[in-house]
Amino acid sequence: MNKYEEGLQLIEEIFGNGKDNNISLATVARELGTDEKPIPVVRTVDAYYEDCTFYVVTYAKSNKMLQIEQNPHVSIAGCLEMFTATGVAKNLGWVLDPKNAEIRSKLRTAFAAWYDMANNENDENCCILAIRLVKGTLNVNHWEKLYHMDFVNKVDMESGGVF
Repeated sequence: MNKYEEGLQLIEEIFGNGKDNNISLATVARELGTDEKPIPVVRTVDAYYEDCTFYVVTYAKSNKMLQIEQNPHVSIAGCLEMFTATGVAKNLGWVLDPKNAEIRSKLRTAFAAWYDMANNENDENCCILAIRLVKGTLNVNHWEKLYHMDFVNKVDMESGGVF
């Protein structure tokens, strides 16, 4: 097993296996700051992880989704783990769209404790957000071991990464 595969296995152990994960999701505001530069916006979301992608159930007209529509490049961080990454976000559409049936079932299971209370699936704006990882850094045991991962090319980057 190479270093990329080892890091990917650790990410699966930390975030995978049907868990409800709290992650920080950073987007870029739709308006510029007073200095005419982009403003980052961050919030915590519940996310399900599978195959280098985090999935979130959200509302299509929410500020984060409007920001993602304008700029799909996002950053995430594991709230309880030392994992940071960049990714590309995509609105997969209404949760009840037949094309979303498989992932919807997994999300309902992972978020079973609160899913129905927090989501109105009959509203076509209740949607699934997919965050496909691009690059990330997994920091194990406070710098004991670093995995600088390129999820697109499926390699460990010798140096660099996302901090």
